[in-house]
Amino acid sequence: MELIADLHIHSKYSRATGRELDLANLEKWARVKGVSLLGTGDFTHPEWSAQLKEELIEDGSGILKTKTGFPFMLQTEISLIYSQGGKGRKVHNCVYAPDLDTVKKITDWLLTKGRVDYDGRPIFGIPCPEFVERLKAIDERIEIIPAHIWTPWFSMFGANSGFDSVKECFGDMEKHIFALETGLSSDPEMNWRLSQLDKYTLVSNSDLHSFWPWRMGREANVFELKELSYKAIMDVMKTRKGFTETIEVDPAFGKYHWTGHRNCDVNLSPKEAVKHKNICPKCGKQLTVGVEQRVEELADREEGYQKKDAIPFSRMIPLSDILSMLLKKAVATKTVWTEYHKLVAQDRSEYDILRTISKEELTQLSNEKIAEVIINNREGKIKIVPGYDGVYGVPQIITEAVLEKEEFKPKQRGLGDFI
Repeated sequence: MELIADLHIHSKYSRATGRELDLANLEKWARVKGVSLLGTGDFTHPEWSAQLKEELIEDGSGILKTKTGFPFMLQTEISLIYSQGGKGRKVHNCVYAPDLDTVKKITDWLLTKGRVDYDGRPIFGIPCPEFVERLKAIDERIEIIPAHIWTPWFSMFGANSGFDSVKECFGDMEKHIFALETGLSSDPEMNWRLSQLDKYTLVSNSDLHSFWPWRMGREANVFELKELSYKAIMDVMKTRKGFTETIEVDPAFGKYHWTGHRNCDVNLSPKEAVKHKNICPKCGKQLTVGVEQRVEELADREEGYQKKDAIPFSRMIPLSDILSMLLKKAVATKTVWTEYHKLVAQDRSEYDILRTISKEELTQLSNEKIAEVIINNREGKIKIVPGYDGVYGVPQIITEAVLEKEEFKPKQRGLGDFI
């Protein structure tokens, strides 16, 4: 069976989220999006943990289900902030557990180090090697995957607080790290440029951290499984057998793809940023170094390197953002969602629209222009003004006729920061 899994999300108990991120809405929007397995997010938070225990059913498989049968896997994200090598480090890790009893053991240990009740993604001053060692001592089945590994501020390779290698970050505990989450601002092809990452499985998730549940599934993993269980999911990620593809946004869509300074509206390519010595040409302050530039710093392979045994991936922008640009309306408007639900209905998920439904049927459901842009999106033909310093990239909606013009260049200004 094909399974589309988004295994890094958050609940309403994380900061910068909304009350809509409860189990009912997570299930509802997973079905709308076409996501068939979700992480629970935030399992260390006492109120969320109590709801998971009350509303989800355990059957020994490591996959918990709602009363209507939708599956969740126990997952959380932990922020580790500490000093190493004379530098402040800020690394986020996703943690996965096989059952609620193990969740309690993880939480009990974390309570000896600090609080877990103030945020679904709590902060601890635990170095990454100690963190992994202690979790593995609790239960060998617990797995740790470094989150959004290139994000400038809070990640393993982050330009402002990270490391230059997995070994440097995790020390002897590197042996327990088998997968890395690429994040929205990078894609597998960018990560292939680092030979040190060849042995790791590259995974993609939405890191749903929003007021709106429909942000889930922006990125996801596609598995082919014989059975649905915690062990089966982990085996697929470890062996890559049955790992069909990852679904990515174009990395330029991510909030930290290029180097820049949001307050001065300065957005620079890696070459331009190096030319300016990573200093804002308008105000003289330090620029936020983007993911593309950071990859360039650590890469030992040329741009465009193709890894032979890599898991395939596809790039596509979420349907709501495509419609927002086409209709010249903010994403969270009735106009956009009226058009969205002409396409996405009870028997058609968003992933059906984005991945498989023909142009002819799309035209019947909506109109020819929208159908053409959805197909262009599917084929990677949407141009994007790169995101920078916390600002999402802006898709430029164009037709085949415009694409064929060699002189086409994306405008440096989009229709607005609606995303």
